[in-house]
Amino acid sequence: MIRLISSSIFYFMNKDELRKTHLTKRRALSETEFRKLSVKISDLFFSSVDLSRIRTLHIYLPIESKREPDTWLIIERIRIGFPHIRLVIPRVKGDEMENIFFAGPEQLEKTKWGMMEPTQGVHSDPQNIDMVIVPLLAVDKLGHRIGYGKGYYDRFLKLCRPNCIKIGVSFFEPEQNITEKSNHDVLLNACLTPFQIYQFQN
Repeated sequence: MIRLISSSIFYFMNKDELRKTHLTKRRALSETEFRKLSVKISDLFFSSVDLSRIRTLHIYLPIESKREPDTWLIIERIRIGFPHIRLVIPRVKGDEMENIFFAGPEQLEKTKWGMMEPTQGVHSDPQNIDMVIVPLLAVDKLGHRIGYGKGYYDRFLKLCRPNCIKIGVSFFEPEQNITEKSNHDVLLNACLTPFQIYQFQN
């Protein structure tokens, strides 16, 4: 995001500022707004994304305390309407993220960090994943994303096939440009918002 300061110089927020700004914007949403925008994201996903060739889809489970877009709406609809797709969910182990096939809510428990994770299940090889729904705090118009700063998804996405489709999810439109970039960053192919899907050329 760019804001104009008194000296009439454009100031670019750094990653920490963008994280704080987007968390604040999320938490400012009323419960009604939060639910309405999550439904719009889910509806746009199914109207805009071709799932016919997707066999294995990794999707994050939303952290309620961080007001992440509600991906349960997507999960439930895929389980009912797209039986050919196997869902994979994340589990943090040390500095890495495991991929576990989703078998149902009874497989899950809440961690001390407030995340829902599978307690058991069959592992999925990242090379077999066709699409990843990626959590983020901010994204720019080139597909650079800002997460929570731990690097779990960047390390995981590097293990996926080059043609794996990576779609971010955000309540807000992309920033113009995220200036702090790293060699570890993995670009997204697209980002879903409540009103538009942004596709990135990379």
